[in-house]
Amino acid sequence: MDSNWQLFLDSLWPLAKGAITATIPLSLISFAIGLAIALLMALMRMSGNKLVSSIARVYISIIRGTPLLVQLFVIFYGMPSIGITIDPWPSAIIAFSLNIGGYAAEIIRAAILSVPAGQWEAGYTVGMSRTRTLFRIILPQAARVSVPPLSNSFISLVKDTSLASLILVTEMFRKAQEITASTYEFMLLYLTAAGLYWIICLVLSGLQNLLEGRLEKYVAK
Repeated sequence: MDSNWQLFLDSLWPLAKGAITATIPLSLISFAIGLAIALLMALMRMSGNKLVSSIARVYISIIRGTPLLVQLFVIFYGMPSIGITIDPWPSAIIAFSLNIGGYAAEIIRAAILSVPAGQWEAGYTVGMSRTRTLFRIILPQAARVSVPPLSNSFISLVKDTSLASLILVTEMFRKAQEITASTYEFMLLYLTAAGLYWIICLVLSGLQNLLEGRLEKYVAK
């Protein structure tokens, strides 16, 4: 029992360090890039140009119709077969960003469509162009609607980063695997990693509730 307790204490910092230096940065970078892709895909999906709209539809369909693990493997293990080799970190960022882009695109599109059409007309009335109306009037309102589902997507992404261990990214779960390779204490180390993921997600959920509360103040009653 004492040895297990000591192993638990000894493993806490390496796992926490893996979360601080890899898991969280990987999540933040991928989510930021993924949101940019999602916004582009959402606008393309809503385009009156059938070709542009079809490209977005196909992209979203492929991303949502294939497992994230397969996407990771295609980018990291598959691309070298056609002469393109990408290091583990960039591979993980590309895969996670594309995945978030596919799922968040529909969230953003739905949020934009939820804004009353009269808001577009209001922008045109004061002389704004369609682009200016979109960024000054529509998107700020859509952002409030999209915060809960996008926050849930980010929390899911934090957990999904554990898959990056399979392409040699040294994040928190990879650290747990490295320690178990020498100690063979699989249950203890994996439960410790699970506990840390849980704590991170609890903190993110709390931040989500605070953000939603602040945005609620700007909702007309």
